[in-house]
Amino acid sequence: MYNMTSSPARAPAPSLPGSASGHPRRWLILGVICLAQLTVLLDNTVLNVAIPSLTRELDAATTDIQWMINAYSLVQSGLLLTAGSAADRYGRKRMLIAGLVLFGVGSLAAGLAQSTAQLIAARAGMGVGGALLVTTTLAVVMQVFVAEEQPKAIGIWAAVNSLGFATGPLIGGLVLDHFRWGVIFLINLPVAALGLVAVVTLVPETRNPQGDRPDLLGAFLSTVGTTSLVFAIISGPSHGWTSARVLVSAGLAAVVLALFAYWEARIPYPMLDLAFFRDRRFTGAVAGAVLVTFGMGGALFLLTQQLQFVLGYGPLEAGLRTAPLALTVVALNFTGLSAKVMARLGGPVSVLVGMALVAGGLTAVATLASEGYPGMLAGLLLIGAGTSVASPAMAYAIMSSIPPAKAGVGAGVNGTLAEFGSGLGVAVLGAVLNARFAAVSLPVALAAADSVAEKARVVDSFSSGLEVSLLIGAAAVLLGGVVAATLLTRAEREKSPPVPATP
Repeated sequence: MYNMTSSPARAPAPSLPGSASGHPRRWLILGVICLAQLTVLLDNTVLNVAIPSLTRELDAATTDIQWMINAYSLVQSGLLLTAGSAADRYGRKRMLIAGLVLFGVGSLAAGLAQSTAQLIAARAGMGVGGALLVTTTLAVVMQVFVAEEQPKAIGIWAAVNSLGFATGPLIGGLVLDHFRWGVIFLINLPVAALGLVAVVTLVPETRNPQGDRPDLLGAFLSTVGTTSLVFAIISGPSHGWTSARVLVSAGLAAVVLALFAYWEARIPYPMLDLAFFRDRRFTGAVAGAVLVTFGMGGALFLLTQQLQFVLGYGPLEAGLRTAPLALTVVALNFTGLSAKVMARLGGPVSVLVGMALVAGGLTAVATLASEGYPGMLAGLLLIGAGTSVASPAMAYAIMSSIPPAKAGVGAGVNGTLAEFGSGLGVAVLGAVLNARFAAVSLPVALAAADSVAEKARVVDSFSSGLEVSLLIGAAAVLLGGVVAATLLTRAEREKSPPVPATP
């Protein structure tokens, strides 16, 4: 067993015994954990294409469909911090195995479900496994690679995230063309089984050797608070931001998260050490991560509507046309070009340049997409190029500013921020669109239109709302780049030794 010793906040991860350059099978291990990560990410998007089949075969109501989709993300996001803490304390390999097993069992139950209640319960179980996998995979990367190779390894890990996002709807569509809806979950089983064998065989066990006492109350408070917050964000667009459902869950989240912060600041073994937030490097990466996922999550949500409602593409066609974004991220990170750019520019400039490219891409989509797909394609390529540079740089900034012994908690923070920012982006930018469009939905408005001219006015109004929302998302991303780069630059200056005066 490889025990990782604790170190100061910005110290590099220690090398594994017997090797001055990390674990000897580190690249093979990276492939294994990326396989586990891909399984989780595919399930985040694959269910969307099965909604018509689920509605027909399970007689699912709209609320049932919402819970089928949200049960997974709600449980996963609520448990990320707790899962990361458990991985640090009880062993990252052990939690990775547990995550694969839970995810596989949940997938089997989902694939064989005979009612909406069974499917919702199975999806929640898959969310528990997903939380363990998301946090543990990134934590293992930080343990088996030395500091010099971590940016490239994190870049590949981030590229797999984009690959999962892009291929989920495509795989779902292809499967549903030939099989019943349950197969979209059953295809997880061979992948999970292969990942399980590979993890048991290849991945070394690492844990926090200090053996801190488990922070059970902190785990409970963080889970309840985060889940309540994500639930409020998810519920806002459909139930109204002033509804009792949203106000109660948001109020509960505020109270419980305040108690969580109070508790963590006063115990000697906190699950999340609040001293991390005094590190400008950490806070800069955190601020940037929230704003970039806010802009990206909301913008991608709007892009699918632009492709289908305005440009007239079907779901599978829309998925194919958003694929260049993810493929750009995959190409730049798998070839190592993004890591080379980061090494040349440095972390702060990489974040700023990457997020400026993303903001430029969103602006291009907002202003050019109405003229056809070529304008949107240019924007997607810019977004992909910017994401391939900025996302690994911010993830590395977060993970490298936390002691290696707390790598699981760092991964939990990174994952929680992504879930929070993305959900908030969908909610806020969607609300901006609804306010500008002033209609229930585009299909309903088009059905009520009596003439071709009126339908054209409806589409123009919808396009105008999309443009404003995308530009707000672009502004949020650019602001995130400036804030993150400024704080990261200050952090680097503070840790640099002063230059002695020349006599």
